[in-house]
Amino acid sequence: MGFSVRWILLAAFSCLLCMGGEVRCDCTETKMQIQGGFYTLTKQLERGSLLTYRCPEGFYPYPATSRLCQPNGTWLPPPKRFQPQRCRIVECPDPSVLESGNVSPLLEKYFVNNVTTYECYSGYSLRGSESRTCLPNGKWNGSTPICSHDSGNNCADPGIPAGASREGNIFGIDDTVKYSCNGKLFLVGSSVRVCQENGEWTGIEPACYFKYTYDTPLEVSESFGSAITNSLTTLQSPDDTQEGRSIRISKNGTLNIYIAVDISESIEEKYFRHARDAVIKLIKKISSFSVTPNYEIIFFSSDIYEVVSILDFWDGKIQLDDVMTKLSNFEIEDRNTGTDLNLVLNTFLERMAIIKQQVGVDSFMDHRHVLLLFTDGAYNMGGSPAPTVEKIKNMVYMDPTSNPESKYREDYLDIYIFAIGAEIFDEDLQPLTIGLGEKHYFRMDDIKNLEETFDKMIDEEEVKGLCGLHKEYETANQRDMYPWWVFLHVKTGATSKNCLGSLVTRQFILTAAHCLPFGVSHEDVTVEIGGITEKGVKTFTLHPEYNITRKVKEGVMEFYDYDVALIQLKNDVPIDSTVRPICIPCTQETSDALKLVGQSTCKQQEQLLLKNHLESLSFLTKSGNAVRRKDVNAKLGDNRDECIRHALGADGITTVKPEDAVTDNFLCSGGLIPFRDHIACRGDSGGAVFKNYQFRTIQVAVVSWGTKELCNSGNVIDSNDVSRDFHINLFRVVPFLRSILEDKDQDDFVPLTFLTD
Repeated sequence: MGFSVRWILLAAFSCLLCMGGEVRCDCTETKMQIQGGFYTLTKQLERGSLLTYRCPEGFYPYPATSRLCQPNGTWLPPPKRFQPQRCRIVECPDPSVLESGNVSPLLEKYFVNNVTTYECYSGYSLRGSESRTCLPNGKWNGSTPICSHDSGNNCADPGIPAGASREGNIFGIDDTVKYSCNGKLFLVGSSVRVCQENGEWTGIEPACYFKYTYDTPLEVSESFGSAITNSLTTLQSPDDTQEGRSIRISKNGTLNIYIAVDISESIEEKYFRHARDAVIKLIKKISSFSVTPNYEIIFFSSDIYEVVSILDFWDGKIQLDDVMTKLSNFEIEDRNTGTDLNLVLNTFLERMAIIKQQVGVDSFMDHRHVLLLFTDGAYNMGGSPAPTVEKIKNMVYMDPTSNPESKYREDYLDIYIFAIGAEIFDEDLQPLTIGLGEKHYFRMDDIKNLEETFDKMIDEEEVKGLCGLHKEYETANQRDMYPWWVFLHVKTGATSKNCLGSLVTRQFILTAAHCLPFGVSHEDVTVEIGGITEKGVKTFTLHPEYNITRKVKEGVMEFYDYDVALIQLKNDVPIDSTVRPICIPCTQETSDALKLVGQSTCKQQEQLLLKNHLESLSFLTKSGNAVRRKDVNAKLGDNRDECIRHALGADGITTVKPEDAVTDNFLCSGGLIPFRDHIACRGDSGGAVFKNYQFRTIQVAVVSWGTKELCNSGNVIDSNDVSRDFHINLFRVVPFLRSILEDKDQDDFVPLTFLTD
């Protein structure tokens, strides 16, 4: 990116142009290069451009991490004559602070990939890691080594993190330890911890960071994920439990989430885009839980850009899909140069005050508030935000100075900060965090992986048993996107046939009845789920009304009405992110997925999922060891008659009445008008016809039969003007599903709960 001498002279002459007595000119790249790395510019060499240095993993820029182009054409901070910019190897904090033990080797400094070992003196036992390695993010792997002995103290020795000093060596009830960091390190975590009666220390274990130290996506996933998940779970009565759910919010409670993303000029545009996409992913994953939060989402510099107002949720003016659309469409345009973090928090405080006024004090006490801030902390307007944070605490805690019960309300407020940017003002940001238990402050080196991080931190044990969960981001594999699909291989005498199915509970697979023809036993069926072949089929049951020869005399050689079957496995399928059940109609589990509040009905579900005369649906086709999605439009209402008319063109049908072959139990898709649909191929039978509704997958039908054979398995082929496919509408076979899946007079499997109406 070097410039010629002639260009530099020209730039220097241009600086003589004055406006209002102030010299204004662009900066130059002279002495800006960095040895071993590179730099980026937000506005080329124009005034206000932010230059940010980048180094390979395990190195950091020194002596500066960034520079800002000033109006007079100089860089701030200016380059140092005798300290050229270069990439330095990352150093980890000194581990030799271990008490009552030895650290080997003893070095003046410890750099990336250095390994240390720990040994305790006689009479002391080691807790924590025996060996640790200095990582590229400036941290030691493993856990803090602690040499302790049985002293009769109520609390265990809390140890001393690398690079730190500790005051206090007595660990009885109410005893206090205080931490500080040595040299150029700064403390992240609790500086003061108190021994409690239960033998636990208050706060979280501190750590000492350099300015280049950062938290990895895995660390954020484990820490933030554990904390936020507690905020997203629903309190159930003993007779109304959901597997794997923690207890935190009452059913009458409300969760309000406030999100602010810094878009001031000190934040590069790429950080904004990654943060925006991560927020979208976070909201999508939150929708997996039984709690439906209200959102306030703003972007800020010196002004507030309110993308979503939490007050619109209260007025019913906005839905979750609207939030996604507004976020996706928001782009940075001209940004103000200032940063007013206090204005952000004041905005949140005002929204809380309005909500409190609208719902009343008693109802407001059931509200939990979670604030997520993405910023570098470089506020230069509006004053310190710390007093506003205190006002927010008073609002949520119900004035702790006069309310003796306020300490029991500490879990009603969490403030998380994701520190992003080249220059992070930790000393200003850390005191703003609030919350019990897990870490609330995270330093992000690069947030481009934060989207996947958010997905991992929520999509685990807490929700794994819920139906219809799946991943949508681009890097997800197909098992994550369609974790419920099942491949069936059925022996039929000397031949065999392949079909698809869907996992509807841990032990049952839903498929087409014609995939299990007369004479086939459960031993002839091989099931493949999640890439694992399993022959453990216990039994299967066809719909009692299924009879393929029922209408031969009426001109329908093969009659596929009630073409559904349930396969029961011998054992439960292990559930994880790649193997999950799909939601099926008319169950309470599906009502929860659809966010139907109160006592819902089967009719309500059908009206939500099949509400249009032309409903967009999908099904899968197996291609090698993977699957591909096909998109169709089910023709409903006034469109249905024209669609089913094409059944008369199928081989083996001589009747003149399409209703003889296609009863009201079928959905119809295919054709070119008004949209070109995909067509089912050989091997697609039995697969789920599904709809994604607010980030959960609901199966509405089963692929049954079609009028034309246009392709082999694994192909995604367009329909032609006469080809049509017919799918069994699951809303029409609920009694059959209920008779098996809700059977409570057995101990082999956990039954589903079907709606009474």
